[in-house]
Amino acid sequence: MNAVASVALKPLAEADRDRLLAWRNLPEIARWMYSDHVIGADEHARWFAGALADPGRRYWIITVDGEPVGLANLYDIDRQLGRAAWAYYLADPASRGQGVGAFVEYWVIEHVFGELGLSKLWCEVLIGNEPVWKLHQSFGFQTEARYRRHVIKNGEPTDVLGLGLLAEEWAARREASRERLRARGFAL
Repeated sequence: MNAVASVALKPLAEADRDRLLAWRNLPEIARWMYSDHVIGADEHARWFAGALADPGRRYWIITVDGEPVGLANLYDIDRQLGRAAWAYYLADPASRGQGVGAFVEYWVIEHVFGELGLSKLWCEVLIGNEPVWKLHQSFGFQTEARYRRHVIKNGEPTDVLGLGLLAEEWAARREASRERLRARGFAL
């Protein structure tokens, strides 16, 4: 990623429906999801309608220089308990390893603790997806659980890590995370 690239998150819209179905079925994306099956048009249509309508979820298309490259989302948003879960993926292979995921992580954390005023952000990551759980840890997420044999992937039980970040932990890491991104050329 060079300093001229621009990363942004834009709210999910109806025009994104077909793109997301294609992305969700990409082998390099599906391998890190909880399910293994090919997602059909009807199943996707139900999921997409829920994604747009459910106030407990928020979705954004990740763009690089205006081109869609992935999806970020919050789910299980619980204002009473002050927490939300999140996930993201980069569907465009050219966007991986360029700091885009780190930018998205920073943006989502800021949104959760700033705009939404929540006190906890959490996520679950397949144990084999080490680059992602290590990225989360670099932003201050703590491993809170290891769910043993939690999902079946390719016919085999797979462990899942549960990670969490509290607002006060983020306050202590925020500036260092911001500077790390600025050093990579991101404007924050």
